[in-house]
Amino acid sequence: MILLLPLLAIGVFLYLWLSRRGSTLTRHCLWRLHRAEGVWRCAACGAESAGGPTAPRHCLRPPPPDAGGRPRG
Repeated sequence: MILLLPLLAIGVFLYLWLSRRGSTLTRHCLWRLHRAEGVWRCAACGAESAGGPTAPRHCLRPPPPDAGGRPRG
């Protein structure tokens, strides 16, 4: 029984890690489908993606500016 608890913890950790690898979404990403326009729009940042059967799996939020206030690039 004592051996099963660490194995369960390792299994849960591996499942969570592997399911997260295919996505760059943050907990702030809230994709909503606007059917009339045919686009997915993020309710948090306003990013848009072309319509498709499922919500985007990658965050399209623009990167934050550097500490100097200039955009990256």
